[in-house]
Amino acid sequence: MPIDYSRIVTYSPAYTIVPTYECFNRCTYCNFRTEPGKSPWMSLSAAESILKQLQSQNICEILILSGEVYPYSARRQEWFQLIYDLCGLALSMEFLPHTNVGPLSFEEMQKLKCVNVSMGLMLEQLTPKLLNTVHQHAPSKLSAVRLQQLQWAGELQIPFTTGLLLGIGETEDDWWETLAAISNVHQRYHHIQEVILQPHSPGNQQTFNAPPFDPHQLPEVIAKARQILPPDITIQIPPNLVKDKQWLLACIEAGARDLGGIGPKDEVNPDYPHLQEQALREILQPAWWKLVPRLPIYPQFDSWLSEELQTSVRRWRNTLNPVSLL
Repeated sequence: MPIDYSRIVTYSPAYTIVPTYECFNRCTYCNFRTEPGKSPWMSLSAAESILKQLQSQNICEILILSGEVYPYSARRQEWFQLIYDLCGLALSMEFLPHTNVGPLSFEEMQKLKCVNVSMGLMLEQLTPKLLNTVHQHAPSKLSAVRLQQLQWAGELQIPFTTGLLLGIGETEDDWWETLAAISNVHQRYHHIQEVILQPHSPGNQQTFNAPPFDPHQLPEVIAKARQILPPDITIQIPPNLVKDKQWLLACIEAGARDLGGIGPKDEVNPDYPHLQEQALREILQPAWWKLVPRLPIYPQFDSWLSEELQTSVRRWRNTLNPVSLL
């Protein structure tokens, strides 16, 4: 029976490695960070032990997700070297690394390109008014700094994921402005793989006193985003933050086609356990959607990689079901 490619929803079989939870930003909605100096940094030997256990579990993507170390900190170089070494370790153990560790210098991005198949950074929202509220103590959340990352990623030919955080004090017009900015930079470099639409979901650690973003609004936001973004950018939603099964299906009908990395724990939203693959299939299949795994790099970007990275990607493309090669 021929495959209906218009009814495919993808996800990445993933595991998240956190080099450190310490972060010099203090975003009031954050449920991830610890104070600088209060969180031990992961050792390479500890990471190797974790990765060895994952080798038999069909995990493809290793997401390197870290709190941010101040750019002029005496420990910045040590922190960056740890991230680089973790990516190299993951590659040597036949995983595909994807790094999201906050804003980086051009030189840092250039170096990480050698040991990553893709990278990412959330824009969240471009409106400057959040610098007076949720981002008041978050120096790296300057919109110009984050937009610069998207431009540099394009210049360096790094396949990139970005996204919006919805419900942190912005307006609807702010959503469309942020999406338009993503569209504009993509039309110049054609390097954005995915845009995540992430609803604010309160957790136990945050100090931001606001209700969760109403998931019933998401299908409308997705439909509008689909109109603003070029068709070659995939819209991603985190299914663990859309509790209602019918509204998850409504989000997909509206144009979301990816469910992100599915692993044991959502490090950014630890109060919201991931729905695992089988549970997602049970939601999607009755509505005639087919869930398939994907790599953390989309095929149209393979040629941007070094020959060594292309070899690793080809190995995984041959391992997964051919349908997942979209």
